Amino acid sequence: MNSVPDPAALRRSIYLILTWVAVAIAAAKVVGVELVVEPSRFQPPPGTFGSDRPANFIPAKAWPAERPEPTPLLSSNDRSRWATVRALVDDGTFVIGRRQSPNAKAPPFPDHGIIFEGGWEAVDKVMDPHTGQFYSTKPPLFPVMMAAEYWVLKHTLGWQFNRDKWPIVVTILLTVNVLPFAVYLILLARLIEQYGTSDFAKVFTFAAAAFGTFVTTFAVTLNNHTPAIFCVLFALYPLLRKRPPGSSESPADLFFSGFFAGLTATFELPAAAFTAGLALPLLIARPKATLTWFLPGVLVPLVALLACMYAAMGSFLPAYGEFGGPWYKFPGSHWNKLDDPNSRGIDFNKQGTPIYAFNLLLGHHGWFSLTPVWVLGLVGLAMSAKWNEVRRVFAKPTDAVWNPRLLAAMTLAISAVVFAFYLMQTKSYNYGGNTAAARWLIWLTPLWLFGLLAGAERVANSKVGRGIAAGLLGFSVLSVFYPAWNPWRSPWLLQLAEVLDWVHY
Repeated sequence: MNSVPDPAALRRSIYLILTWVAVAIAAAKVVGVELVVEPSRFQPPPGTFGSDRPANFIPAKAWPAERPEPTPLLSSNDRSRWATVRALVDDGTFVIGRRQSPNAKAPPFPDHGIIFEGGWEAVDKVMDPHTGQFYSTKPPLFPVMMAAEYWVLKHTLGWQFNRDKWPIVVTILLTVNVLPFAVYLILLARLIEQYGTSDFAKVFTFAAAAFGTFVTTFAVTLNNHTPAIFCVLFALYPLLRKRPPGSSESPADLFFSGFFAGLTATFELPAAAFTAGLALPLLIARPKATLTWFLPGVLVPLVALLACMYAAMGSFLPAYGEFGGPWYKFPGSHWNKLDDPNSRGIDFNKQGTPIYAFNLLLGHHGWFSLTPVWVLGLVGLAMSAKWNEVRRVFAKPTDAVWNPRLLAAMTLAISAVVFAFYLMQTKSYNYGGNTAAARWLIWLTPLWLFGLLAGAERVANSKVGRGIAAGLLGFSVLSVFYPAWNPWRSPWLLQLAEVLDWVHY
């Protein structure tokens, strides 16, 4: 007679298989990275419009006159970061380009440097109007961290960007996007096992984490969003991990949670809301321990970011703070088109706040429309959030401060804060540029996965509910894998809207 298999052992086997498959997919995308030039994104030859296009409009860009050089750099966004990495190691500076005559008003502009080399051009740059020096618009701490790895590769293997671009890019992407993804899934599986109750909810939530979020989409490019996603979970794990009954957070738990919470904010500046939201209950319940251990952990990456910003541009404010000013709107800048009401392109979107809000939630870049699995996550968050947990915090519990009920309440609060923050950025309603999702929001993914776990528990005993949940996950996976080789492409919903002639940017 066959013995009944241990459900926990079976789930662990499923987690193991799904982890290997998900990490292998991410690694394959990285190893095979290459900028693909799609004919449909360029003007068609005369007389062929309407017969060879998937959308009912003519793109502004003309087909390249010469064959583009192969490159693993996929967009203006990642080229801007890579240019800083290269400049730091090869030139010992944050400067990625120079204009010989800063006061020049009309082209041709005498510009030179990394950011003006073929295959390195990017609109994500600012120019010091006094010196004519160009810098990346991206916060500099992350490029400094990547420059450290490039320095090691250069001085141990002899690799240089002007000769060994592909192995450098692939190696760094594997270490920053793929290996942490594996750790992320392992830690997440432990928390799912700890807080889930049904087999369906546990396996479903883990499958969503492995295949149904935009972590996989952005693994192929150097970006700040995937590291931020990992850091959110790495900050939560020490506070939520399994510990003996009645025991509280150790000094190491608090320090490492603070460190990764602070590091999250250096990757995504609005994630300071997460850092503060994580700290406040700890400060109320454990004031001395929080100030002694959690706060120093937070300060390590934040001080490093401030030091890097000052070293780069002589200011403690990010380059983003100059948006709309002379650093961005220098002669020849891409961003000068913001003043032209006839400018085409998503960067120059003139839609009002209500439409922008709709598209961020339910429209062509929607949090819920592109990844509808979050509808179930919202149900779980709403039903799990227990605001009386706030009173418990003020009662200074002797056991762990954080639990899924308090986390659900915080997730709803900071999600609303972050969403409102981006609605306030009225100078540029560009959805994050030409990209596969509302990328500025995806760092919230680990928080919503805990809501998804609770939501999946609600439907676990219903055949219809499980079927609906599986369908929501299926459509989420569709959105995640639709941009097959490059996340810096429009979502499928926007492309569908263009085909139907509903919207054109």
